[in-house]
Amino acid sequence: MRDAVTNLIGTYDIAGRYLDRTAIESLKAYFNTGMARVRTAALINSNAAAIVRRAGTQLFDEQPELIRPGGNAYTTRRFSACLRDMDYYLRYASYALVAGDTNVLDERVLQGLRETYNSLGVPISPTVYGIQILKEIVKEMAADVGIEETSFVDRPFDHLTRELSEVDI
Repeated sequence: MRDAVTNLIGTYDIAGRYLDRTAIESLKAYFNTGMARVRTAALINSNAAAIVRRAGTQLFDEQPELIRPGGNAYTTRRFSACLRDMDYYLRYASYALVAGDTNVLDERVLQGLRETYNSLGVPISPTVYGIQILKEIVKEMAADVGIEETSFVDRPFDHLTRELSEVDI
C-alpha cells in the first residue's frame, strides 16, 4: 500500500527532480492533517459497527424497496451481505484516510467490483448512496469530538463512489 508521501517522492524520483515548492506544500498539508487523520481512523475503528448500523438504517429507511420482497437486500442473507460490504468500504476508506492516498482502494476494493456487482445484479446506486451516508456519519462524528477540519474525510469515500458510479456524481 502506498501513501501520499511515497507517491509524491516516487513521482519526483521517476522524473529525476528534487522536491519543489509544490511538493513541499503538499507534504506540509498532509502532515498538518496527520493527527486528525489518525484520530478519525481511531474513531472509525472504535465505532465501526455503530457507523455501519446507522448507515444501513438510514439507507433502508430512505429506500425501503431494497428490503421488501424482490429487493436486493431482501432475505437475511442479502441484508447481511449489504451490511458486510458497507463495513468493508468503511474499513478500506479508513486505510486510505490515514495514507492520504486512494491507491489502496483501487488495489483492494475497486478492481472489478462494478463488474462483479453488475453480474450479481447488485444495484450500484444504493451502494453509492450508502457509501456517502458512511462519509457523512464519519464527518459528523469527527466534528463531534472536536476535529474541526474534516474535508480530508471526503477523498476516500468520494473516490469509492466516483469509481463505482457509472457516471460522475
